Amino acid sequence: MPPFLPFARPVLDERAIADVVQVLRSGWITSGPKVLELESALSRELAGRPVRMMNHATAALQIALEACGIGPGDEVILPAMSFVASANVIVRVGARPVFVDVDLDTRNIDLDQVESAITPRTRAIMPVHFAGLPVEMDRLHALAQRRQLRVIEDAAHAIGSRLGSRPIGSFGDLCCFSFHANKNITTIEGGAIVGGSPEEVAAIERLRFHGILKRSPDEIEVQTASGKANLPDVNAAIGLVQLPHLAEFIEKRRHLADHYFDRFERQPLLRLPARGDEGHSWHLFAPLLPVRAHTLSRLAFINAMGARGIGVGVHYPAIHLFAAYRALGYRKGQFPNAERIGEETVTLPLFPQMSFEDVDRVYEATLDALAEVHA
Repeated sequence: MPPFLPFARPVLDERAIADVVQVLRSGWITSGPKVLELESALSRELAGRPVRMMNHATAALQIALEACGIGPGDEVILPAMSFVASANVIVRVGARPVFVDVDLDTRNIDLDQVESAITPRTRAIMPVHFAGLPVEMDRLHALAQRRQLRVIEDAAHAIGSRLGSRPIGSFGDLCCFSFHANKNITTIEGGAIVGGSPEEVAAIERLRFHGILKRSPDEIEVQTASGKANLPDVNAAIGLVQLPHLAEFIEKRRHLADHYFDRFERQPLLRLPARGDEGHSWHLFAPLLPVRAHTLSRLAFINAMGARGIGVGVHYPAIHLFAAYRALGYRKGQFPNAERIGEETVTLPLFPQMSFEDVDRVYEATLDALAEVHA
């Protein structure tokens, strides 16, 4: 059997390894000059906007909420289908997540439902650019400005995504990226907040390091009891090597996604995701299985693919059906598209080191696995 093909794999070359070794030998391995260098490099990619690195995107989202003053009694609107961290951070700052449904094919927040979900308690909207396909941000920003709401973008999937000629993160309000190991570029773990007023950027800097304000070499102040979310230089060194290859990685992902479409459009069993345009960065390729129509077991399909050496992910269950959110009053049947996606979605392998032959292998394995689990 050919080697196991996971659904994601980071690209780490010898230059990244050498630069990590250099940082380790430097004696400065926590946040330092490499983090500052990476923040500057990302800022140049994003129209010169301020960038502050975090140790993961979850921290970035939570700190962005806190920097906007969002807390107990407030509401934040978000899609019912995303990674659960999108909602968890809202709960952790004491606010209430208000879910709306998503489009069945783009998997992005249904903007037609957003305005009807706004109440006097609403303070922000948190769109998620699912799989790297950008949300209609001009339309969303127009709504937010009209209703005087903040927009905190969960762009965990969207580094390198574009709306027309504008990179996601280069415009708008606050935008949070992820550099987890399975993202389009990685710092192993890591995240970033882009944007904010000078006062908010200063607050973000304090909130990522215990709330500390350093007044002088011998005097600090702490006005907010915050946590610790700074990125080490070891991680930043990897990001600095990855960033110049971002466009190359995305181009490879786009060609692989196109080949998936070329193969799977020949058979009607899977519901393919929205194709988008050249602004799609293709973090994931996640079709839907015909679970409801054919009483097909997704677990049986995943196991059958594993037996053929193909890794399959699940992105994502509907958030409102988790126990923590049922406890807030959410229930099955409220967001039918999110629920269907949660039941039927599978994530097939997609990463830059793959070849068209690998895509062909996934396609053939999928047909075989579907035939097996239907038998």
